[in-house]
Amino acid sequence: MSVVSPDLLRRFDLNGPRYTSYPTADRFVEAFAADDYAQALSQRHGGAAAMALPLSLYVHIPFCESLCYYCACNKIITRHHGKADEYLRYLGREIDLQVAHAGIGQVVSQLHLGGGTPTFLNDMQLRALMALLRRSFSFTPGGEYSIEIDPRTVDEARLAVLAELGFNRLSFGVQDFDPAVQRAVHRVQPAEQVFGLVDAARSKGFESINVDLIYGLPMQTPESFDRTLEQVTALRPDRVALYAYAHLPERFKPQRRIATAELPDASAKMAMFSRSLAAFDAAGYVYVGMDHFALPGDALAVAKRQGRLHRNFQGYSTQPDCDLIALGVSAIGRVGATYSQNAKTLEEYYDHLDQGRLPVVRGLALSRDDLLRRAVIMALMCQGQLQFESIELAYLVDFRSYFAAEMEALAALADQGLVRLSDSGIEVSAQGWFFVRAVAMVFDRYLQADRNRARFSKII
Repeated sequence: MSVVSPDLLRRFDLNGPRYTSYPTADRFVEAFAADDYAQALSQRHGGAAAMALPLSLYVHIPFCESLCYYCACNKIITRHHGKADEYLRYLGREIDLQVAHAGIGQVVSQLHLGGGTPTFLNDMQLRALMALLRRSFSFTPGGEYSIEIDPRTVDEARLAVLAELGFNRLSFGVQDFDPAVQRAVHRVQPAEQVFGLVDAARSKGFESINVDLIYGLPMQTPESFDRTLEQVTALRPDRVALYAYAHLPERFKPQRRIATAELPDASAKMAMFSRSLAAFDAAGYVYVGMDHFALPGDALAVAKRQGRLHRNFQGYSTQPDCDLIALGVSAIGRVGATYSQNAKTLEEYYDHLDQGRLPVVRGLALSRDDLLRRAVIMALMCQGQLQFESIELAYLVDFRSYFAAEMEALAALADQGLVRLSDSGIEVSAQGWFFVRAVAMVFDRYLQADRNRARFSKII
């Protein structure tokens, strides 16, 4: 793994999108609504080629029993598990509306339950949810079926239920093992608990186990995070997602409970990132890109090695670049050349469904320029390279003429060693892979136009 210089870390201590989509979700408009999304679903249903492509499904479960102060997700804090029964009834209505437009029995090769806390649902509720999905969609054997887990909400028996329901991938939210950090973010979970759950998951045959970590949290120091890194590498999950904490209390109310004085400064955050790279490299992990590490035999590392990485709203994926149907409050999906997002509050989500309408409240129909730039950005983010000819043939443009200004900006990045430019294409260097968001930002027409980047997280 390439060593990242402190100078580059300082130079690229800037904000930018994560590019789980292009254009990014902040560009969605209310002019795109339920009827537009229904038309996109119907077009997919009417096209034999689209119907033959497997779908991804995302289901958003918004409920959490307790508040984590760092959280920027759309969630509802409650201990009343009966609320999930009502939510599942409405999810059933939404699924029926989706199927009415898209057709029943479409093949699904990827399912992800996110939140919130998906394991807020009890065993009976999880069984009910999977029954709703299986009655309407056809799940292919060997697909990727994953669920996010709060370790405080599961035990070995619950893991057995998840395996029985067909989940084969788990993601444990750890964030940090240090007790002082856990107290500062209101998420106390002993390391022994996580170790026990991971052992139990392995014994039940789950194919891939991910652990989420966050650096830049209150009370963290490079030395304390070193100890967490030692524990995580000893735990040896198949994948690690390492995120930089973005402190935006003006946007996310829970973060106002974090004392700004307790946050590590920029140099400490950079040290944590740099030392994380070294720790995972020494432990044999592959840097997949943009926060993701994986053991060499994991499907994500294999996809990176073989040039088959893709990105969707959950991050890097091994699945082909396919349509994503998103279910639940605030969920974001992609069908054809459109993006869509559901209502962000339960009240509005339920109201749409009570009226027999899909709960889509905003989205975007992509222009030809959007599609072209998406292809460029995703090639850089996923493969780390692109050939001018492939883009030119697919979109009937002269690449260097169309992107003349962008090529000038890339020349500056080439001087800094982040990319290599040739007559035939662009290649992200080993060092540049750690700053690939900065490379992709060059081609973001919307970002270059408004320059207001403070709403995005730091790219490092």
